Amino acid sequence: MISVGIVEDQELIRKSLKIVLESMSDIKVTGLAENGEEGIRLCETKAPDLVLMDIQMPVMNGVNATKIIKDRWPNIKVIILTTFQDITYVINAMNAGAEGYILKAVDPQFLIKGIELVYHGGSLVPQELARKVYQNISDERDESEKQDQINQNTYDLNQQELKVLQYLALGLQNKVIAERMFLSLGTVKNYISSIYSKLDVKNRSAAIMKAIDESIISNK
Repeated sequence: MISVGIVEDQELIRKSLKIVLESMSDIKVTGLAENGEEGIRLCETKAPDLVLMDIQMPVMNGVNATKIIKDRWPNIKVIILTTFQDITYVINAMNAGAEGYILKAVDPQFLIKGIELVYHGGSLVPQELARKVYQNISDERDESEKQDQINQNTYDLNQQELKVLQYLALGLQNKVIAERMFLSLGTVKNYISSIYSKLDVKNRSAAIMKAIDESIISNK
């Protein structure tokens, strides 16, 4: 059974998520919090496997809370609950260590599958939201600057690492990547560790977002 904490400032959403998760799956909601500080205390006292984290909250926002939680309890997974209006904060949340993000209005079954995916070591980066984030960033750049950045590899990633990174962006797990590239699982893990180091990120979700943001790989 997966234990989940919900950090969301709107009471109706908190309670609705708890009811949905516990009625439609084996997921157990071990605690509710209405701001980032309460979310940190929840992690300290309940030690959930995973936290659903809102971004915009009073007292402490979800980005800052995520950073503290991942620093103190790196094994606790974090999925950011977001809206299209919050997409400018998504990259900050990924860089803070979150394993993924999902729309608040998502279909409950997709949310459950997303929780299970992240719990088992995957990353949750919905393509529609990824495109929105990428578009939002791109719109803020000068056109010539964007052209200069397309397909540039400024992080000294070799061809194998770039290929692994592209597979990560497709949501493939390490074992599948190893099979597709005819490599051992250990070699793939080494490539992934090297990618994290070169991109200066903590997990695959942050690596994917940074790679898309800086046009290291295609977001299509």
